Order: sequence, then structure tokens, then C-alpha cells
Amino acid sequence: MTPKRDEQLLAMARDVIETETRAISALNEQLSDDLVAVAKLMLECKGHVLTAGAGTSCAMAQRFAHLLACCGTPALFISAANSIHGGAGAISNRDIVYIISKGGQSTEINTFAQIAKDRGAKVIAHTEKPDSPLGRLSDAVVHVTAPEDADPYGMIATGSSLMTGAACDVLCVLLLELRGYTKEQFGHTHPGGAVGAKIEAEKHK
Repeated sequence: MTPKRDEQLLAMARDVIETETRAISALNEQLSDDLVAVAKLMLECKGHVLTAGAGTSCAMAQRFAHLLACCGTPALFISAANSIHGGAGAISNRDIVYIISKGGQSTEINTFAQIAKDRGAKVIAHTEKPDSPLGRLSDAVVHVTAPEDADPYGMIATGSSLMTGAACDVLCVLLLELRGYTKEQFGHTHPGGAVGAKIEAEKHK
């Protein structure tokens, strides 16, 4: 296989950005009242929103839990794999379990979802397949479908994970608005780093 020249690699890089931009734009047409209903369900949660996923979805679930907490919604990441070895005891009937799974077919994810249901938690599935085992187990579904060309080989979750992140961002901002969470409240939980320094500087303007 002949190595690609630098200009070919740069052209490929630009194609990746264009492909992923189209994927994110495709999400706009998929937003519906169902997403608003999910945000309101999460707003009513009396416990924690516990996020979970496997593979790349695990990384997106960790990111989502952090951003939810930043936006005033008590949230933590929970490992589905570890939870089916006893960790699911942390789930209560006051919690919502938000599970990200592209296909909704993973055995450990669905075993985890069933345990969460049995413990009285609400389960939200974030998936491309609402009719999957995970979708059927869930109380609500965030249905996000990536364009066919969003990922290399249709398998490596590059563009599709960005779509997942964008949909989660939408929920964070909706909850920020619904909760009336202020910059001052955010500053109280984020006093560190450059963000904390910026907030502190704004106080003294």
C-alpha cells in the first residue's frame, strides 16, 4: 500500500470534519417533544441520574454525568460491568439510570438495566434502536440515529459519538434552563481552575 502524501492526509482530515459536521447537523431534524419529556423526567428525579454505557458509550456516559452535575442536576457515572458484580446495590428507587447504547443489544448493559428496573429506578435508553431489548426495557428513549457515513467502516464511533454528545449537551442545557441554575450556583461547585478564576474575577468587576 503506497503511503499517502501530506496533502492527501490533509484532504482526508478535512473530509472527516465535513462528515462529522453533517452528522451533527442531522441531529437537528431528530429533535422532538420526546426529548423535552425526557428532560422533564430527569428534572423530577429525587435521587441521582446515574449514567452508564459500554465501550465508546462508556466514555460518553462519563462526560454526560460530569456535565449534568455542572448544570445543577445531581449525576454520577456508574459502571454497568461492575454493577452486575454487586455495584448495582447503589441504585435506589429515587434514581434515574440513563444508559447509552447504540444498538441496545449488549448483554451486560441489558442485565444492568433489568436490575435497575427491579430496584425501582426509572431507565432511559439513549439508542439508535428503540425496539432493541434495551429500548423495550426502558421507561423512555432518546432516539438518535447517525448517518451511515458518520463512522469509519460504519463501526468506529467517531461521528456517532459526537451526535451522542450533542444530544446529551441539549439535555444539559434544557435542564439548566428548567432548573433555573445560575452562574453563581455553578461557581459554588466549580471554584477551581481557569473557570473558577474567571468567575471570581467577574465578582470583582
